[in-house]
Amino acid sequence: MSAWDGDTRAAMRLVSAGRKAEDPQSQLRAGAEIRLAPGWKTYWRYPGDSGIPPQFDFAKSENVKSVQVSWPAPERIVSADGVIIGYRDNVLFPLRVEAKDPNKPVTLRIALDYAICEKVCIPVHAKAELVIKNDGAAKSEIIAAEKRVPRAVPFGADAPFSVKKFHRDASVKPARVLVDIVAPKGSPISLFAEGPTADWALPIPEKVDGAPDGTQRFAFALDGLPPGTTGDGATIKLTAIAGDDAIETTFRLD
Repeated sequence: MSAWDGDTRAAMRLVSAGRKAEDPQSQLRAGAEIRLAPGWKTYWRYPGDSGIPPQFDFAKSENVKSVQVSWPAPERIVSADGVIIGYRDNVLFPLRVEAKDPNKPVTLRIALDYAICEKVCIPVHAKAELVIKNDGAAKSEIIAAEKRVPRAVPFGADAPFSVKKFHRDASVKPARVLVDIVAPKGSPISLFAEGPTADWALPIPEKVDGAPDGTQRFAFALDGLPPGTTGDGATIKLTAIAGDDAIETTFRLD
């Protein structure tokens, strides 16, 4: 584990779990962990009504071909500025690191720009460095964080927790999208919608009446689209969270 970089409000470090023992040629597993003081929060890749998503920069690493960042399921947080999507307490972002030469050491260097918010929001810049070996001390923490990453479930799948149907309702202005989700009985659901590019700013879906038996219905307006965009043919990504389970699916907005 690297040293923490930050202060009493928030700090960041790198941790490592090495390779999977059963697959010595697998990618190296690591994590970028943010520690937050009580009352402070940080943001998901889509922050919601306000906020800045974390920006990961690994450009100064050595013997690193690529780094894949995974995003644990966030939570819906109501604030004075509206509803934000993010994390409280600690969050660990799982990393999959591919070495240029698997037989040589990997030095992972991160420059992370993120924002923290209590009553006011503050931009934070943090750096950390860690030599990643074939073994590491943070296996249990990284495994736990990987389990929090939403599972990919195809749209319309016959599964106990899945997105079953969507309908584009053009009878209102702006048009809205209705989404029906099946989940274990009694499970409250949080749903988030993202457009195909970062310049989309879709509203956070809200639960509405009219769902068929066994499903829950959500609606969001086709608002916050880039200028000149109608949404026709766009790929929409949905992330649904029910308790400790989370899924991710996409559909084409025809």
